[in-house]
Amino acid sequence: MLHINGLTYRLGARLLIDGATAALPSGARVGLVGRNGAGKSTLFRLIRGEISPESGAITTPRGARLGSVEQEAPGGPERLIDFVLSADVERAALSAEAEDATDPERIAEIQTRLVDIDAHAAPARAARILNGLGFDEAAQDRALSEYSGGWRMRVALAAVLFSEPDILLLDEPTNYLDLEGVLWLTDYLRSCPSTIVVISHDRDLLDDVADHILHLDRGRLTLWTGGYTSFERQRREQQALQGKMLKKQEERRAHLQAFVDRFRASATKATQAQSRLKMLAKMEPVTAVVDDAVLPFKWPPVARPLSPPIVTLEKVSAGYGERVVLSRLDLTLSNDDRIGLLGANGNGKSTFAKLIGGRLAPMAGKMVRANKLETGFFAQHQVDDLEPGGSPYTHVAQRMRGEPEAKIRGRAALIGFSGARADTRIEALSGGEKARLLMGLATFDGPQLLILDEPTNHLDIDSRAELIEAINDYEGACILVSHDRRLLEACVDRLWLVAGGTVKPFDGDVADYGRFVLGQSAPSAQKKQASSAAKPAPARKRDPAPMKRELAALEDKMNRFQDLLRRVDEALAQAAGAGGDAVKVADLAARRGDLERALAAAEEAWLELSEQVEGAS
Repeated sequence: MLHINGLTYRLGARLLIDGATAALPSGARVGLVGRNGAGKSTLFRLIRGEISPESGAITTPRGARLGSVEQEAPGGPERLIDFVLSADVERAALSAEAEDATDPERIAEIQTRLVDIDAHAAPARAARILNGLGFDEAAQDRALSEYSGGWRMRVALAAVLFSEPDILLLDEPTNYLDLEGVLWLTDYLRSCPSTIVVISHDRDLLDDVADHILHLDRGRLTLWTGGYTSFERQRREQQALQGKMLKKQEERRAHLQAFVDRFRASATKATQAQSRLKMLAKMEPVTAVVDDAVLPFKWPPVARPLSPPIVTLEKVSAGYGERVVLSRLDLTLSNDDRIGLLGANGNGKSTFAKLIGGRLAPMAGKMVRANKLETGFFAQHQVDDLEPGGSPYTHVAQRMRGEPEAKIRGRAALIGFSGARADTRIEALSGGEKARLLMGLATFDGPQLLILDEPTNHLDIDSRAELIEAINDYEGACILVSHDRRLLEACVDRLWLVAGGTVKPFDGDVADYGRFVLGQSAPSAQKKQASSAAKPAPARKRDPAPMKRELAALEDKMNRFQDLLRRVDEALAQAAGAGGDAVKVADLAARRGDLERALAAAEEAWLELSEQVEGAS
């Protein structure tokens, strides 16, 4: 069990952790949540012993092994598979000793211990973990130095998972993973025997993996049972209850104070008045639990709406130099499409995004972009493009040359940097603030097409909810590349799969894709078992928990379709009222028909799944 007792830590003059106490059960899978800057990563450093608290203590079981991913990406000429194998220190030491040992008794001891720790199966287990995180057999034999920082961080994650520590600390492990890696990691952590504490803003991962939520808020820790959705419900109930208690206490205080004010000067009532004054003084104040406000993402409307399609690809190929990355591209993008790009990293998602965004010319085929099509492009690596020493104000001023300062500051405030925050140096901004600035700059001129490549990295859960609102309110077309399943489920209408050197529509939703990915990565024996299970056989009751999550996803999808239908109806009424654009009216009518069919299919799936849930309950 991991005990945190009366922990206090200051960062400069700021009291970051204030007498925090929590006890985490052995074998628990705990999601550590809290707003950006609350002190979650600092708490991890305290648990690892990298820094010392002002007071309090953290205790772990004697001899417990602690594992976490280092902040620095590993490098050097070492092969990936060897680096991961070396993470099991005992196995590595015993294997090295076995090569030089000459004493028969010691050799027997070494070999017995190697059998006990299943050392001979270690290479296969390490390879399986690396494969799940995106490294095939050939990649596992390459040197660490051949990979970028993000890929090397995946190797570091593979190493700590392979070492199977007693207590596993993971700080935003999905930031360097694609959707496929996230799905695999989620599946892996479900059965991991370690006590796990994971900092994550991915609601689906926290719901699928965590059985406890540890909430760090205003320096205090509170442990809740269940996943994130359960925590959020319980916390809202607590807020409502404490709000009622606060109201009742205020009414009681007012009643007592009125009695005191009325009879303080009365000789006959003076004693009672004094008694009520003492009651007021002893009354413990009820503190209302109120979350800090989250800034919304406010993007300007599309400057000049365009008629569909805005991009058409016919037998297009794309790549770099003479190397073809993607080919056989036959796709059409409409002016209000919401597309989610699927596919493992390295398959060409970034190449496709650059092609659609006009940053990469086609090598062959025909590509037609609408006249005056403007594209807003967001990618997390663009953080490096922000001007060192600059500020949000200077970056906005570059886009508004010649405008008065008041107007520039007003626009910076619209992006989310009001007052003195607009003058904060780029180096002092948090990752979430840099992402907010980059998205504000990407949408600055109201582009008709917005491409967002992993926009949720460094955004907390509440900011991600605001981003979903902004994307859904955005009037142009949007292409999303994200490992956040909730974002994809809430925002996209269609999925395109980047695989096998091309891009094609994926027939299914995000949940279908998850099953597809995990089915591909399963060992061959499991695949055969899954294949035989797919054949007619006596029906087995499904676990209702994942089915309920699917129901929630279907409900989100139906709400999305209904919202789109409303918007299409409004556009139809506007186009018909204008009395002119017959082509636009016909296109909108066709679009409405597609949405009605999609909504009907989702409703049918919801009804069928509801019956299954009732049967499994």
